[in-house]
Amino acid sequence: MNAGTGFCFLMFCLFIFSCSDNTTPAPKEKDIVEKPERFEVRVSANIKTALAFMLDNKGRLNDTVLLAEDTLVNRIYQQREHQPVWCAQETWLNTGNALFNFIEHSKEYGLFPSDYHYRALSGIRKQIEQDSVSRKNAALWSRADLMLTDAFLLISHHLKQGRLKPDSVSLSSDTALTNDYYLQVFDQLQRTKNVSGTLHQLEPVNAGYDSLKTGLKWYLDSIQAFKRYTWLNYPFKDSAAFYAALQKRLFEEDILPSATQPVDTAAWRHAISQYQQVKGLKTTGKINENTVNSLNNTDWEKFKRVAITLDRYKLLPDTMPHTYAWVNIPSFNLRVYNDDTLVLESRVIVGQPRTRTPLLTSNVTNFITYPQWTVPYSIIFKEMLPKIQRNVDYLLKENLMVVDKNDSIIDPHLVDWNRLSKKYFPYLLKQRQGDDNSLGVLKFNFPNKYSVYLHDTNARGLFGRGNRALSHGCVRVKEFMKLADFLVRNDTIRHHPDTLRNWIKRQEKHVVSGFQRLPIFIRYFTCEGKNGKLRIYEDIYGEDKILKERYFADKMVQ
Repeated sequence: MNAGTGFCFLMFCLFIFSCSDNTTPAPKEKDIVEKPERFEVRVSANIKTALAFMLDNKGRLNDTVLLAEDTLVNRIYQQREHQPVWCAQETWLNTGNALFNFIEHSKEYGLFPSDYHYRALSGIRKQIEQDSVSRKNAALWSRADLMLTDAFLLISHHLKQGRLKPDSVSLSSDTALTNDYYLQVFDQLQRTKNVSGTLHQLEPVNAGYDSLKTGLKWYLDSIQAFKRYTWLNYPFKDSAAFYAALQKRLFEEDILPSATQPVDTAAWRHAISQYQQVKGLKTTGKINENTVNSLNNTDWEKFKRVAITLDRYKLLPDTMPHTYAWVNIPSFNLRVYNDDTLVLESRVIVGQPRTRTPLLTSNVTNFITYPQWTVPYSIIFKEMLPKIQRNVDYLLKENLMVVDKNDSIIDPHLVDWNRLSKKYFPYLLKQRQGDDNSLGVLKFNFPNKYSVYLHDTNARGLFGRGNRALSHGCVRVKEFMKLADFLVRNDTIRHHPDTLRNWIKRQEKHVVSGFQRLPIFIRYFTCEGKNGKLRIYEDIYGEDKILKERYFADKMVQ
């Protein structure tokens, strides 16, 4: 053996020795306790061994069980000298039964039972109930005890903070909670022995959250069971793969007789038309985005969207203001609340998918009668400049005037529009005040970096549409006068409702301020509970789709 080979052999032996020296033995699968008085001693010993193995294996107890809160679980049992938490003397404690029951019904909270070892715990409980030998298996009880503790901690985390990462508009103070907080929650449970009460106090205190949970309960009661359906990726690159998946999906709907037998063109057209008719879609006999979205919108996918929305509530402030405005983009709706009472509601028009209304939190500080619209450069370059370059009279048609840096009006026919571009554009485009103005007769201002606001519109007929994602990003409000009246409700001497209406009637521009600022929240919540039932809105910006794929794509259908 040469020197190089000998050195490699020596290093290999040292590696094997170091690995074997640090390997913790795997927990026992069986440890039958014949003497009842020795039961808790043996359960405790198995817990200690299992924890040592788990810490050496990144939370894994065995081939099928992985503890999510391994560090916290270990701290809890160390503090208890490895005594069991949920069982004693070959029986479940009341808290153990209560926690398992909570896990079993956790879908009612927008949670996934599979996250909390539901299948493994169900199997162990059934085994212990039906087999007297298993009832004496201390290893089985210790494994269940560890899983229940891990489940309790993870449920606590999900109810308090949710599963979504904080975004730019997150306002909850819970985003920085430490492990010590959840140890305190566990200690509270040990004092009160009240599982549901301890967990319930972690949830948001929000009427919308409570209504959504009520709607979710109604929804879960209305369906027999979740089923797994074939997911369709659209648009597609591989047409053969897509149509193979589509055939399976239509077979699952009992529309096609086979999931695999060849389908000719006429049969495809008939099957797709039949599905479109059943779902109230435009009957074309051809596959399109709306049809695919409907096929993908199964009960299980709807549940995931409710879960996302419940978690969005956990990113709101711990306490909402006494008075605030809430704009929900997917429902095309504005609501104003005062001391938890809905005092104003209005249809709104929001941004198109390509010019989205941004999520934000701000305060309405003033409003303007007969406002003037200065066109944002983004709209000028994307939409207006090409049209102006084709025909300068477009400006007259849209009631637009050209203004230079000195705010002087320029004759548009004297401008060489073909020389202008995004790199060089020394003008502003402003829309003259009046009923033809895109802002209508009233505009509400609130500070934000996106230059968006609430306003009236000169196209009020659009409020009658179902899909009202039509604007460049600002929010058009149907009941704009009611909102103005509400803002000045405490100062009717200066701002009597008749005064506001007379200004508008006389086409006068006035800036109204000095009222108590109105907090405004613009959010994206696609689900809500209404009249005890669940209402789900279209995912117009595809935000739910992104979050489902990011957080819930691998969830088991339960």
